[in-house]
Amino acid sequence: MVDVAGITGRRAVVTGAAGGIGAAVVSALRAAGAIVHQWDIADTEDIRGVDIRDRHAVEHAWLSAESAGPIDILVSAAGVLSDDWDRCMAVNATGVRNVLDVAAVTMKPRGRGAIVVVSSNAGATPRTGLAAYGASKAAATSYARSVGLMLAPNGIRVNIVSPGSTDTPMLRDMWRDPSDQDAVVAGTPDQFRLGIPIGRIAAPADIAETVVFMASDAARHVTLHDLRVDGGATLDM
Repeated sequence: MVDVAGITGRRAVVTGAAGGIGAAVVSALRAAGAIVHQWDIADTEDIRGVDIRDRHAVEHAWLSAESAGPIDILVSAAGVLSDDWDRCMAVNATGVRNVLDVAAVTMKPRGRGAIVVVSSNAGATPRTGLAAYGASKAAATSYARSVGLMLAPNGIRVNIVSPGSTDTPMLRDMWRDPSDQDAVVAGTPDQFRLGIPIGRIAAPADIAETVVFMASDAARHVTLHDLRVDGGATLDM
């Protein structure tokens, strides 16, 4: 374990903790000395089942977590990749709203806290076939920044980490064969998709380490920021 100012000894809630980026964030926070409450849609031995689409379920789970000590870090990493508008909006936008609003209630009176929303570079850059997903991520990003503006006078930072293509089951489910991975890196001009200039698909740990940085005191003067972690795929637009 490495001591990280603002992380070590603090309590954190991570949504979407069962796999992909969320699981990597849990590991990275624990490596930095945080005490992590893991949430996902289904209960397991280590993970609390919380449907973030349900405001009351989020409130109940948050108060339960706070009963063990104040939660100073929230990482909203739950998300779905789908062409179903209602599903994307319910999880990626409404779910983010629910967890941010509930966290703000207890963080605000204490005058401290760090919130990181894992969004997507698709929220700002159009993608063919990803209209619903991109719109839901754009909504989440905008809402997080507005909440961050409201909470800034109370010493609470709200930032967004927007990954590009990341090697998770969610991405692999989109591939038909191994050549699709190469196409992601190279880009597909006929679909108006840029490639990845750095020449590789991100590992979940790449995103997780960025999340830890944004939640730590190393980023204590950073708020309302949308940090792209996409290997240059959106040319930082």
